[in-house]
Amino acid sequence: MLLVEGNQSSVTLFILLGFSEYPNLQVPLFLVFLTIYTVTLVGNLGIIVAIRINPKLHRPMYFFLSHLSFLDICYSSVFTPKLLEILVVEDRTISFKGCMVQYFFGCTFVITEMFMLAVMAYDRFVAVCNPLLYTVTMSHKLCKFLVAGTYTYGGTCSLTITYSLLELSFCGSNIISHFGCEYSAILSLSCSDPYFSQMICLIISIFSEACSLLIIFSSYIVIVVAIIQMPSTGGLRKAFSTCASHLTAITIFHGIILLLYCVPNSKNSWLLVKVGTVFYTVVVPMLNPLIYSLRNKDVKETVTSVINSQLLSHSI
Repeated sequence: MLLVEGNQSSVTLFILLGFSEYPNLQVPLFLVFLTIYTVTLVGNLGIIVAIRINPKLHRPMYFFLSHLSFLDICYSSVFTPKLLEILVVEDRTISFKGCMVQYFFGCTFVITEMFMLAVMAYDRFVAVCNPLLYTVTMSHKLCKFLVAGTYTYGGTCSLTITYSLLELSFCGSNIISHFGCEYSAILSLSCSDPYFSQMICLIISIFSEACSLLIIFSSYIVIVVAIIQMPSTGGLRKAFSTCASHLTAITIFHGIILLLYCVPNSKNSWLLVKVGTVFYTVVVPMLNPLIYSLRNKDVKETVTSVINSQLLSHSI
């Protein structure tokens, strides 16, 4: 929909194509994504509740894990409900303001999660390399400061990029070849010079990815050296088990983001971009609780005890 202002028209509505090029897959995709979203909500809320009710889990590692679960719920909820809606209804529109709000929150939560994973890598570094002073070093005050810093940085970066998009003019096509308001999809509809926005996004993306990966790699290089120098196999096994879940989550999250960075900007690549975005906005939030709960003894025991107590109460 175009709104005419003077001699210039501006877009007030966008049409999300989603996966409309595959009409026979709309219902199966809806059921698959609905199932994944349900598992995401139940799994991540389960981890948050488990950490809250078990005093054994009131440690820095699980404090950060609860925030990671919260972020997974948030950025999955930014995109998935709209994705489910456009799969089953004919009206696939989203307002210009709604699109910018969706992009702002999606970008905020992705950048925040990127640095939350980096903070968790630093936490594992302290736990493995300096276990005797772990609780002193990772004080509750420091943990809250690190978490607040990740949210602040994510929000600031997202606000900057969103502002650069709002400075663009949208006066041509209003059809977004995506299921959500993804940056490159929005930018492709601009009828003004996108250079400033592209440079802002490029600088923030490179700086954020480089900094988070530098923290992660530095932490794990020192961890690997410390593990190699451990005399006992028991200590080696324990150190590896504390890092394995986190390394799996990092590999999946950053692997998909780096893959999307490497995708050439062409019409032929839109399907790959959509599939990649589905993975990090829909699938990854579901995988994280499975990764951490299946590989973590304390979380497994807490979740199992909660489920058993609920089943027992219902049977009575």
